Amino acid sequence: MTMLITGATIIDGVADKPIEGQAMLIEGNRIKAIGKHDELPVPADATVIDATGKYVIPGLMNANVHLLVDTRPETLLRYEDRFDELIAEAAQVALKSGQTTVFDTWGPRRPLMATRDAINAGKVVGSRIFCAGNVIGFDGPFSLDFNAPAVSMLSSRFVNRINAMWVENSGRHLMWLTPQEVAKEVRTYIEKGIDFIKYGANEHYGQSMGAFLSFSERVQRVIVEEAHRAGITVQSHIMSVEGLHMAVQAGCDLITHCNITGPREIPDETIELMVKQDCGAVIFPWSQAGLQWLRDQFEGSYSSVQKTDANARKLIKAGARIMLANDAGVLSPELFLEPIMKTSWMGAPEGLNFGLLATGHFVWFEAMEEKGLAPMEMLRAATRNIAVAYKKDADLGTLEPGKIADLVVLDKNPLESAKHYRTIHKVVKEGAVVDIDALPLTPLLTRQPSDPWPEEASYKHFAHSGQGSFPMCTACVISGH
Repeated sequence: MTMLITGATIIDGVADKPIEGQAMLIEGNRIKAIGKHDELPVPADATVIDATGKYVIPGLMNANVHLLVDTRPETLLRYEDRFDELIAEAAQVALKSGQTTVFDTWGPRRPLMATRDAINAGKVVGSRIFCAGNVIGFDGPFSLDFNAPAVSMLSSRFVNRINAMWVENSGRHLMWLTPQEVAKEVRTYIEKGIDFIKYGANEHYGQSMGAFLSFSERVQRVIVEEAHRAGITVQSHIMSVEGLHMAVQAGCDLITHCNITGPREIPDETIELMVKQDCGAVIFPWSQAGLQWLRDQFEGSYSSVQKTDANARKLIKAGARIMLANDAGVLSPELFLEPIMKTSWMGAPEGLNFGLLATGHFVWFEAMEEKGLAPMEMLRAATRNIAVAYKKDADLGTLEPGKIADLVVLDKNPLESAKHYRTIHKVVKEGAVVDIDALPLTPLLTRQPSDPWPEEASYKHFAHSGQGSFPMCTACVISGH
């Protein structure tokens, strides 16, 4: 199949200025050429898309998602044998909103890989998936790392089965091992077919708010070495300034939510090291309106939130390789009816909430615009920078001849306003126009709450209330009610 896109302004992610008066020729799933319409070798049977007055950008990428993030017991029990369907639904939500490639950094390896492979084979529609499986050093969904109370409510068999699906041989037991023993376990995990490695430089939330260090410098270095030896990238989960510095020193290719360092700003020496080593900076930003909403809701935690803003601005100013990411996944509409969501950061209004898979990346753009990220750099943060950091730039991240034809057609110029990323006209993945109106094809978590049962009208509550908390992890928020 051959497709010709004419009339649009092309923002290819390479040039510093938009390309006017050019057409794009797509042959099969790759870009054949970009040039003047009358100079391109267009077959007579080519599909022509007139995009006059519109703007073509590379397909958006998300450096950190969780396609199966709703790990509440009721969800995992209800869909125990359908995890691949939940992951596919999330991949379709991502694709519908212009995210043609996503990197899943924590989830059940086997269903993620199965869905990844089905999408790559053309059997399932969805955003292209690269996955890490478990975060090296983290325990499973029903553990102290995420949702310990669930253990007392569920059978030990179900708890163990779910935790095993997420963790396998890559969990907390590694903290007891020597560097050589950790290296062996990491090699075993890589051989199962994951696309990249993510490990915990800091532990995951818990009583320390994520401040504890999980691995020594020696162990972090061998994790990085094993990943690089296998030809894949490695990143770390950090929550403190020392966790960040150790991960950069270990040689990580990118750092997840590197602007979240508790109540301390990132020291200049760490930022300088990140820039020197071209270590990718995955940033979780709040807009000014979002920061005000958080201050109103969480006065006691606001100092730490302020530091995320200061850190993001410092990284931008220093010229770090910024990348779009938001910990996003699909959350059921019924979850937002729960009392805890009214007192957690994930309960923020949609226009302020960067953690939603369908719309959070738009909030990310708007927040980063406020923090001073230049318009072209903002586009690259959501395309080329991610492809480079994950070493996928030979095929993805920019609009160039020979690259895979992933692109988004916008009605308005995104370089004029970050809000214009919301004006999606068409999504093209691998040279084919996506029927975005049909996605997701089989709503499961995205379906609207069912009608109340007749008994609910007469049910008298004795007591029921939610308790708010402020973890930065989506999985912790939705597990804690």
